[in-house]
Amino acid sequence: MCTQTRMSDVMFPKLVLFDLDGTLLDSAPDMLATVNRMRAARGHGSMALETLRPQVSKGARAMSAIAFPELGGEVPGELIAEFLAIYEQVLGENSTLFAGVPELLDAVETAGSRWGIVTNKPEYLARKILPKLGWDTRSAILIGGDTLPQRKPHPLPLLHALEALAVDVMDCVYVGDDQRDIDAARAANMRSIVALWGYRPEGDDPQTWGGSAMASAAADLLQPKFWEALP
Repeated sequence: MCTQTRMSDVMFPKLVLFDLDGTLLDSAPDMLATVNRMRAARGHGSMALETLRPQVSKGARAMSAIAFPELGGEVPGELIAEFLAIYEQVLGENSTLFAGVPELLDAVETAGSRWGIVTNKPEYLARKILPKLGWDTRSAILIGGDTLPQRKPHPLPLLHALEALAVDVMDCVYVGDDQRDIDAARAANMRSIVALWGYRPEGDDPQTWGGSAMASAAADLLQPKFWEALP
């Protein structure tokens, strides 16, 4: 039984860890601006948001592959570098928080619990956007995809967060919208919540990921009954 603190109606665990893109932040519009600038430089027309959105959680390589299908999935390193350089320029210009996220983070803090971010986004980019969101002094920890020798779906980033914050795995839950998030949590023996509001390619079935629970919206996590039912 995990230890919890209560200062609100919701019984949160001591630590709630989140993925970033597709879970807390709808960064797809910034990603779209990035690939469309790359496409324009090569004489291609603009890509529609609905075409790119399902690939956002898969990272720069997957988005570059869908933006340039003529590459046949073989994305050279220089194209990834170009993507990251342009994305850094437009970072946060068009991104918005998913509905219910501000209220959820406020509720976690009000309950006396902490929250942090474990993402596969390069750390320098994740760290650059936090002040834009007012999270640089609120997030208990930030671990990027290049912070450690391994990234999700390896459990190391989650285990490192627990060690750094001196929290037992039973006192933590991880929330993410991608199968790699859930795989990492399972490998760390950590409970997980599938964020169904995030980015998923067609054909992905979150029912098969093995998460501890699924939430249709961030607001679901504000319901006491949701946490009471969490295994």
